Amino acid sequence: MQDALALAKKGLSWTFPNPMVGAALVKNGKIVGKGYHKKVGFAHAEVVAIRLSKTNLSGATLYVNLEPCIHYGRTPPCVDAIIFSGIKKVVCSVFDPNPKVAGKGVEKLKEAGIEVSVGVLEEEAKKLNETFFTFYTKKRPFVAIKFAASLDGKIATKTGDSKWITNEKVREYSRTLRGHYQAVLVGVNTVIADDPHLGVRQKGKRDPVRIILDSTLRIPLSSRVLRDNNVIVATTEKANKRKRKQLEEMGITILTVGASTVSIQKLLEVLARLEIISILVEGGGKTIGSFVDANLVDKVYAFHAPIIIGGEKAVSSVGGKGFSTIREALHLKDVTFRRFGDMILTTGYV
Repeated sequence: MQDALALAKKGLSWTFPNPMVGAALVKNGKIVGKGYHKKVGFAHAEVVAIRLSKTNLSGATLYVNLEPCIHYGRTPPCVDAIIFSGIKKVVCSVFDPNPKVAGKGVEKLKEAGIEVSVGVLEEEAKKLNETFFTFYTKKRPFVAIKFAASLDGKIATKTGDSKWITNEKVREYSRTLRGHYQAVLVGVNTVIADDPHLGVRQKGKRDPVRIILDSTLRIPLSSRVLRDNNVIVATTEKANKRKRKQLEEMGITILTVGASTVSIQKLLEVLARLEIISILVEGGGKTIGSFVDANLVDKVYAFHAPIIIGGEKAVSSVGGKGFSTIREALHLKDVTFRRFGDMILTTGYV
């Protein structure tokens, strides 16, 4: 099963909105076939392993980190291929949370006379696909927020200067982190101030969908985030109609999710319908604060640099209304710490 999990990770950034899945076939104590889900629309891990196996699979055992699917989606059901292959036993880590599967795959395998075991390395499997599981249990995208701040919680000085709070190691890691999420989101003020790229910029990794919150469509048409049409702009009924037409002519998807301000709740509902299962919110402080205020945060990545900026007018890492009491504040669980040179990353779940 550890082999299956390692194989699954190879699909990182390419399988969205599908989960990362790996499979290993064992016969007579030897691995006779391996496979993983390479890309959405491509064959699933179980089918790949069966196809690549060069032996008779009658009596073999299949190890897979997620329950085999039973429905016709972008590809045919995996359970049919498993049954046809002659495999006698299936060991999977966890049931699929997708209601189209959710135990039905295991049930059909058992009805076909195949022995099925569920629960091997279950926690590791859920962790690997935490965004996928959240999407189906909470009926919305998994939301992670990320910011880099001074020790006093500032992401920019009173003049707006922010280059560079982070060191090169953190910037490299942050680009890598984008590949773990289907979409990356920022507010239009960040686009105007920094003109960010918001891509992974690594060979073999796919850039996430770029989502921009822009209530009135102030985004410059020359912005780097608009370099292709892999972009969603969330706006309101107050949006500039001429600018909207220009963006649509560029192939940009425009979502109206509010009367005068972007509704985070409504935005996530619409993104869920578009099968966006995970979002990394990168800034700025006001945008991050809007997710915190809406209580729509699942995970936090907080980098802190050994500097103090000070000043009442300096930009805070998390804006918004905030909480009235310490008891109400977001308290992180399963917290871990990691060092990047002189910077510390705190990661935790809400």
